[in-house]
Amino acid sequence: MATTTPRMKITYATLSADNEELQSAFDAAVERARGELGKAYPMIIGDEERHRDETFEDRSPIDRDIVVSRFPVGTRQDVRDAVAAAREAFPSWRDLGWRRRIELMRRAADLISERQFDHAAQMSFEVGKNRLEALGDVEETADLLRYYSDEMERNEGFSRPMGSLSPTEKTRSVLKPHGVWAVISPFNFPMALAGGPAAGAMIAGNTVVLKPSSDAPLMAYRFGEALRDAGVPAGVFNLVTGPGETVGAELQENPGIDGMVFTGSYEVGMKLYTGFTRDYPRPIITEMGGKNPAIVTANADLDEAAEGVMRSAFGFDGQKCSANSRVYVERGVAHEFVDRLVERARSISVGDPTRRDSWMGPVINEGALRKFTDAVDEARRDGGAIEAGGEVLRDDDTGRGYFPTPTVVTGLPLEHRLFRDELFVPFLVVGEVDSLDEALRHANATPYGLTAGIFSRDQSEVQRFLDTIQAGVVYVNRRAGATTGAWPGIQSFGGWKGSGSSGKSGLGPYYVQQFMREQSQTVIGDETGSDGE
Repeated sequence: MATTTPRMKITYATLSADNEELQSAFDAAVERARGELGKAYPMIIGDEERHRDETFEDRSPIDRDIVVSRFPVGTRQDVRDAVAAAREAFPSWRDLGWRRRIELMRRAADLISERQFDHAAQMSFEVGKNRLEALGDVEETADLLRYYSDEMERNEGFSRPMGSLSPTEKTRSVLKPHGVWAVISPFNFPMALAGGPAAGAMIAGNTVVLKPSSDAPLMAYRFGEALRDAGVPAGVFNLVTGPGETVGAELQENPGIDGMVFTGSYEVGMKLYTGFTRDYPRPIITEMGGKNPAIVTANADLDEAAEGVMRSAFGFDGQKCSANSRVYVERGVAHEFVDRLVERARSISVGDPTRRDSWMGPVINEGALRKFTDAVDEARRDGGAIEAGGEVLRDDDTGRGYFPTPTVVTGLPLEHRLFRDELFVPFLVVGEVDSLDEALRHANATPYGLTAGIFSRDQSEVQRFLDTIQAGVVYVNRRAGATTGAWPGIQSFGGWKGSGSSGKSGLGPYYVQQFMREQSQTVIGDETGSDGE
């Protein structure tokens, strides 16, 4: 259902939305979402909406008694059928031409934006995002479709004339789609990280089989619904729900898959990366998280630093691959910085994210909550000081959900595991250093290299950071988020080292090309080479 509320563009850099009309529109969308709770949805395979007797329940992390939706437990045969449907649809989708493809994608983007409030309210129930985060996720999805379409248009379908060795010879370089791409998406950006990669592949002329996280299948379904309503032909987009052991494994092993996009943990991503290629190389794009550092020097604006760190560490409960999970602060300002950070952390309102006053909601499931409590216990055991948080809320409103408190820890050795391992929970470690160089050395001493930030008013320190830090996305003095908040066409988003495999980032100008392969066309006489149309 589309909202008639005048649109206010919500991004991850939006600090607040003190707009009564917007808040009332979200309240109304929450009530509509309540009326949809517990519904059963199908998989999308070709032109079929496929149900199965065996289903799984998509339960809300806000309250485990709330069933958000029910989806089929997909099988290997469902994946095979989806791949077959995608292969059948591929030639006509490829031959439709890039101009018509982006016309359909832009239409789908407009539908997603029109439905922003309803999708965002359902997202709040499904994964526990607060209002701004959920609205931002939906709008990012729409903007990804628009931006990738713009890039295709700006590059004229990635077909360009080349040089020639004789007057009768004409040569072009043409990028062409591979065929069928698998997309395996995570829970934490349930629409943007399903829709963005799928759109990149489809705009390039490929067809797609999407497997969403079983913690967030509804948002993937809503994305597919927008494509269908926009007129994208059957078989171009296919959705198969179910466990990684069957659905994910079949996508990895099926020879009808020509390429894959995976967003998730380092461990799973590396298994896919090393196991996906068999008879010949197949492209795989992996984004595998981070252990993202912020550096606070003695020359920082400490209020700005505390605000930026707080927003990046505890936004969506630290469940962003870009979340700020460790801080290195110069010793002379460490005490003052920690005081300001702790004050902000303690002021965070934790609760049901569908309500106006809740800034931080639940973590996604019981396993994530256990990871949080284990980290708190480990920090205490090893001599760390819990400066803020360290507790799980268990009152009448939160007792049936998974609600940790925003946690700040000091006093651990800089070599400790909690400075090294990704946790994906609202748990931040702060360590003291004697210099910027020491901070940079520790910041770079992990397998990850996704995002990083610095707070300093000294331009030489900033330049030293920019020249030295090993990360794909970096921010300087960013109050809206020390290490988080990328947006399509503004900040390209991708990791170095163990955080990413392709060296080309999502949200940026080189993303769509990764779904294509180059063909050099040399024609003697009249030019008849393909331009992708």
